[in-house]
Amino acid sequence: MALFRFGKSASESSSEGEQPVAAKPGVFDRLRAGLSKTAQVLNTDVRDLLKQEGRHVDTPFLEELRGALVRTDMGPSAAEAIVKDVGERLRSRVVDPEVVVESIRRTLSEKLAGTTGDLVQSSSGPTVILVTGVNGSGKTTSIAKLTRRFTEAGLRVVLGAGDTFRAAAVEQLSMWAGRLGADIVRGDPGSDPASIAHRAVAQAVEGSFDICIIDTAGRLQNQSNLMQELGKIRRVISKQIPDAPHEVLLVIDATAGQNALSQAEGFKEAAGCTGIVLAKLDGSARGGVIVPVAERFGLPVKFVGLGESADDLATFDPESFVDAMLEGVLRP
Repeated sequence: MALFRFGKSASESSSEGEQPVAAKPGVFDRLRAGLSKTAQVLNTDVRDLLKQEGRHVDTPFLEELRGALVRTDMGPSAAEAIVKDVGERLRSRVVDPEVVVESIRRTLSEKLAGTTGDLVQSSSGPTVILVTGVNGSGKTTSIAKLTRRFTEAGLRVVLGAGDTFRAAAVEQLSMWAGRLGADIVRGDPGSDPASIAHRAVAQAVEGSFDICIIDTAGRLQNQSNLMQELGKIRRVISKQIPDAPHEVLLVIDATAGQNALSQAEGFKEAAGCTGIVLAKLDGSARGGVIVPVAERFGLPVKFVGLGESADDLATFDPESFVDAMLEGVLRP
């Protein structure tokens, strides 16, 4: 299968035989703004620790450092690795801010390395993307942002309004479809979501669409009947296109903190998730949660949501993510 590579230049994409998709300017600035609340924890707690002139790296210092790191929700594993590294390199010596920041940067980069991934593209026929997540995670807005990227690349998109339990979700998705030039398949409130998925995929095939994105009802990861419904939707899709869905994206609300771990576990098992969209990053001080999610489940982080508009979606880049988290930590 080919890959959709967002953010490459047209010349790069053409040379690799891939569909070019234009990147939005100022991505790092928007990522930095989105991570500002997460970075603020490091920029206050950690920076205050580093600014204590003459302080030595001892057990109390390392415990304070661990606490500040954990408050970003990067998880105990990453925090412990950083504390261990700083302790081994600086114990009983005067705190060296650059060594501490370099240790944080290296540890996070290592834990996030290889977690990013391009969207899989069907080698023939439409690419089918199933979008899942809990209530209020930002699924519908994330679908709109993905649709915007595809339609701006000249691709034809059909949406499946599979969240039939919430009338407002269907109306919202219909509104976005109209704005973005996408087709939409919808049903009556309370109708079978698998039927909507079937009709959406059928329209994608018969109408020679490039992309079919299917919304699903928000559900908690411990609602077994609803989680089983995701399996039914997958089976209905695969009967029409054997290797579909090509992507199953789990949208996680960045403000969920450590609860994102249980969400990822439940959805990966029930829906066979292939990647993560970290939504609402602009409103969270817990953006570091993507570190333990990626580390524990090995799911690639495809995108991060940086705002409410259809433009506010960035391809996840671990290096830029870590740079944005550490922005200003060494500032005087």
